[in-house]
Amino acid sequence: MNISVPRRVTAVAALAALALGGLTGTSATARPAEAAGAAAAPDISLTAVKQHLTDLQSIATANGGNRAHGRTGYKASIDFVKAKLDAAGYTTSLQTFTTSGATGYNLIADWPGGDPNQVLMAGSHLDSVSSGPGINDNGSGSAAILETALAVSRAGYQPSKHLRFAWWGAEELGLVGSKYYVNNLPTTERSKIKGYLNFDMIGSPNPGYFVYDDDPTIEQTFKSYFAGLGVPTEIETEGDGRSDHAPFKSAGVPVGGLFTGASRVKTNAQVTKWGGTATAFDRCYHSSCDTTSNINDTALDRNSDAVAHAIWTLSAGSTNPPTGKVFENTADVSVPDNGAAVTSTVNVTGVTGNAPSNLAVGVDIVHTYKGDLIVDLVAPDGSVYNLHNRSGGSADNIVQTYTVNASSEVANGAWKLRVQDKAAADTGYINAFKLTFP
Repeated sequence: MNISVPRRVTAVAALAALALGGLTGTSATARPAEAAGAAAAPDISLTAVKQHLTDLQSIATANGGNRAHGRTGYKASIDFVKAKLDAAGYTTSLQTFTTSGATGYNLIADWPGGDPNQVLMAGSHLDSVSSGPGINDNGSGSAAILETALAVSRAGYQPSKHLRFAWWGAEELGLVGSKYYVNNLPTTERSKIKGYLNFDMIGSPNPGYFVYDDDPTIEQTFKSYFAGLGVPTEIETEGDGRSDHAPFKSAGVPVGGLFTGASRVKTNAQVTKWGGTATAFDRCYHSSCDTTSNINDTALDRNSDAVAHAIWTLSAGSTNPPTGKVFENTADVSVPDNGAAVTSTVNVTGVTGNAPSNLAVGVDIVHTYKGDLIVDLVAPDGSVYNLHNRSGGSADNIVQTYTVNASSEVANGAWKLRVQDKAAADTGYINAFKLTFP
């Protein structure tokens, strides 16, 4: 985990749960995948995960004691993980970048099948700091998603959504690898990622059980799993915004993840809740003693199983639009004060023929004065349908569903909600844009 990146301070959008585009969680205390009738995730072997950690330790030992960016130990770690995934049938690719005068590597692994327009992604950073082998930080997360990816292969799992795994480089230098990946994704490809799960330090020797609170559905999926084990959880704050989920979050991708604590001291209340001692969650954080001896087996086992549970649960379900053919974009789009028009886009697929005469357009715009706004629906061919034209001058937001006769328009394609603020001294943003095809 990187310690130099400022913590996230932005609140989760009110409609964040809708941004998952079909990811489904549950609040049941039983294993949610079983309760929902979906295929249950397999038990992830602690022995197998620990063997991966032993292999990463051996790589560090043979390469100057670390697996840091720009060092031979990091490239050897990438090659080790890639070889296992290639043998398991994944389509792998190495993405290179340059930082601090050295070449860095991201490893991306795609499991064949699933809807390519609905991608569930899981990732962990593979690099260590230069002062140690980085077995908890972050061999633990890397080993857990590696073994989960191999379990997908062994099971011949064919989820509705497309699965993608990633191992990031140069996280310890400021999330460099994951930022590079997100920033170089075309907008259309970025919009296909319906959820990103991050696992950074999940085997701390004096562990807590922390769940990211960025996306409500992903958060609840993890909470429900641990509730089924009788293990209480807390919201993760120590590493908030300081790991590889941050670039995805900034790009509007729903994110979530797990964490067992770093240098912060476990409180007496947390000792009562989880056991352990009122000392640092990981006394070897960013140190040479972060070796295979620096792992709590129970925490690593529970979290590895939680990784698989979330991947199986969130990747299941229909890939078709829900009843009523609903397409929605809940990524926030800032509306400049008295500036140029901005757009929020939804890509409609799988609808035969033209749009209906009663196409429903859901608009959620947060703005200090709706009387200054012009709001249009722009069809894929460029045709414009005015929804709001500087009328209704009360000082509040626009949360409304409009019915638009767009029967002359081919349904499939990129539809845009276009918003322009035509007067000064107010602020706002597009919160959500939804099209419903009856």
